[in-house]
Amino acid sequence: MFGKKKQKPQIDKAQLELIQNAQKRIKQKKRLYIHFVIFLIGAIFLIAANTVLGIGKDVQFFEIDWFVYAILLWLFFFVYHAFNVFITHKFMGKAWEQNQLDKLVAKQQERIDKLKEEFVKEETLIAQSEVYNETTSKAENTNSNSPKSELTIIVAAGENDAIGKDNKLIWHLSDDLKRFKSLTNGHHIIMGRKTFESFPKPLPNRTHVVISRQQDYKVPNGVILVNSLEDAIDASKNDLQPFIIGGGEIYKQAMLIADKIELTRVHESFEADTFFPEIDTSVWKETANTFHKKDENHKYEFSFLTYERV
Repeated sequence: MFGKKKQKPQIDKAQLELIQNAQKRIKQKKRLYIHFVIFLIGAIFLIAANTVLGIGKDVQFFEIDWFVYAILLWLFFFVYHAFNVFITHKFMGKAWEQNQLDKLVAKQQERIDKLKEEFVKEETLIAQSEVYNETTSKAENTNSNSPKSELTIIVAAGENDAIGKDNKLIWHLSDDLKRFKSLTNGHHIIMGRKTFESFPKPLPNRTHVVISRQQDYKVPNGVILVNSLEDAIDASKNDLQPFIIGGGEIYKQAMLIADKIELTRVHESFEADTFFPEIDTSVWKETANTFHKKDENHKYEFSFLTYERV
């Protein structure tokens, strides 16, 4: 009890810097105040020396007494001193420079953190792609006689890759809807939550696989709910041709692992908030192209395009 030494209170480094900075500011202001007092006394002395004592009484420059110039020169030094204390040292001193440097470093760190997040996302998608390809390869080796499942993206996009706005289609093309129905009929259709919610009700004769990160998200009976694209593909493994039908983020992920793209290219640019990823022709080869002119049932010209992975 008596042998223990009392611990000395520790001052935080940041607090110590604030105290030291405050002490410096007090000293600067005191010196400025002393300068001001000396300036007033000195100015009175110069005036008295000239007018009362007659020192340099006849000395003038441009018809102005010499002591006026002396006072003005001294006033200039006083103003310069005040500028240093209240402006330069406060806003453009070392502390100000350090503060600006810290801000720049913080901004750069934010950019680095964002780049890291994007990099992690890309790495995750690549890993998922590799896992999917490895799983598919193992399945093929296990049963070489069984036909290979073909993951297909189906989408309608404008010339500027626009696919939707406010979770709705931008156009209504009768033949495109018929093609979508014909191709996806009897298959698994994989989609994000928002795409699923854009339907009035589940589409007939198709198995819906919905991707959502919401743990308590409710879906109707018969609809399969999963947490990732990888899980959605696994849920569709018995289908020889599951389809990815949206939205934008799901398309972006699927571009890394899909085997085919069934694209309806609407020959017009649209204002949108959801876009399809750009098709890299070094990865995808166009294998079919059917052009349709606009008519009374189709407001825009469009083409049915098929791409297969090279």
